[in-house]
Amino acid sequence: MYDKKKLEELKKQLSTWEETSLKKALSQLPERADEFITTSSEPINRLYTPLDIADMDYASDLSLPGDYPYTRGVHPTLHRSKLWTMRMFAGFGTAEETNARFKYLLEQGQTGLSIAFDLATLMGYDTDQPEALGEFGKCGVAISSLKDMEILLDGIPLDKVSSSMTINSPAAIIWAMYLCAAEKQGVRLDQLRGTLQNDILKEFIAQKEFIFPPEPSMRLVVDTMEFGSKQVPQWNTISISGYHIREAGSTAAQELAFTLADGMEYVRWGIARGMDVDEFAPRLSFFFNAHNDFFEEIAKYRAARRIWAREMRETFKAKNPKSWLMRFHTQTAGVSLTAQQPENNVVRVAIQALAAVLGGTQSLHTNSMDEALALPSEHSVTIALRTQQIIAEESGVANTVDPLGGSYFVESQTNRMEKDAYAYFQRIQDLGGVIPSIEKGFMQSEISDAAYRYQREIDTNIRKIVGINAYAENKPLRIPILEMDPNGFSRQVKRIQEVKKTRDSGRVGQTLDALRIASEGTENTMPYIMDCVRAYCTLGEMIGVMTKVFGKYEEPTMI
Repeated sequence: MYDKKKLEELKKQLSTWEETSLKKALSQLPERADEFITTSSEPINRLYTPLDIADMDYASDLSLPGDYPYTRGVHPTLHRSKLWTMRMFAGFGTAEETNARFKYLLEQGQTGLSIAFDLATLMGYDTDQPEALGEFGKCGVAISSLKDMEILLDGIPLDKVSSSMTINSPAAIIWAMYLCAAEKQGVRLDQLRGTLQNDILKEFIAQKEFIFPPEPSMRLVVDTMEFGSKQVPQWNTISISGYHIREAGSTAAQELAFTLADGMEYVRWGIARGMDVDEFAPRLSFFFNAHNDFFEEIAKYRAARRIWAREMRETFKAKNPKSWLMRFHTQTAGVSLTAQQPENNVVRVAIQALAAVLGGTQSLHTNSMDEALALPSEHSVTIALRTQQIIAEESGVANTVDPLGGSYFVESQTNRMEKDAYAYFQRIQDLGGVIPSIEKGFMQSEISDAAYRYQREIDTNIRKIVGINAYAENKPLRIPILEMDPNGFSRQVKRIQEVKKTRDSGRVGQTLDALRIASEGTENTMPYIMDCVRAYCTLGEMIGVMTKVFGKYEEPTMI
């Protein structure tokens, strides 16, 4: 990208600078540390110049926004034409409470829904099952049957509002409930827009909310991919998620590498099912974390687009340019939030959100300042939404496309991130692929080591966290904390009992039996799940039938 003669001249100029201007400056004012590192503990040079990106080719490595390999963005005009979707993660207590929060956020200018489910729902239990005791509504909304989903979405125009659902092991069932609720509203499936997280591989790697073993779990994911491509063409049936990998303690490069490795594994399974790659790849989406290191995060997003485009076109031979595009949602880093001095989290979130926007995100959730203490209050979630709106309307960063493109530092970090990702791809391949590497504990071990190193850096004051090991205070909290309806649990249990009392028990038995037979065979399970949902079978009942066929997964002990 640069003239070789000019680079030689720059090298000499840099050497002279180091011996004169720099040497003099350091003698008068030494640098603050012997080594500067990123959030991922990667060393940062004092200065970056064209020498750091001398081997780059503009056309093949950068190109222009909207052009392959999409390093500079998947759209030619990016946020000049359409701002990112502001999609605040919301869900707590009963369906009624969360429905009210959804409507409030839409009134405040939110442009898409993002549904959080409670732990019982995430693990496939009904609220009234013994295993769910004590978990009702704490980390999201409780959904046990179609009746709950109908209440959750009451008054929400599903043909106009796109929805994202953070659900994995029971994703096929919860998605079916959403689809059936839309049917009851009179909305056709081909009118629906949204995203299903449905990323079971990262559950085995990081979040650990799995139910079935890897093989049948992957079958269910491919069932949704196949069903969605034919029946719900505007829906992203997987959101391949690095977010939870990063929250578990990974570095930025590990988040990038493991997420893209998972994505490519879903592509392989889709092809193995007999689907053409261009039939489903355009509806794959991604979900990344936005951590504290501003430039490292931006470089991660740029590298992700470039790697995905090249792999889809060159490895998987996708012919449709839409299959090459990496479209992603970003959430600011929940793990970076502190319970101490929670107002500081507003600043952290603003920096992280700005990195996501400059990195070219299509959708964004900003965490609330109180999330290290409780589910977000209405006050704090409004500030989090306003943070996005201020970035969009006042900062000017959405006025040009990829404003950091060409930065010697950013491009160098983008290249480094890509190189690190491919090194991990090779190690995963050497272990036999994604699922064997998960079963051997490789990715889990890499994340654990990174998390331990990061904590040691805090404990030894190598890394400063404001309010924790720097500028700490001992003052009482002064922010309002969300309080849920104390009668919500009993109301939810009564609703489950009422559903079971009033539904057609014969139809329930027939549809559950049909689901069992389909699970034992090779048919796509989605039509059978939809029939069960329409009959008001509960989540726990459907998971129970499938567990008898697929078994339950227990993670092996890692030594």
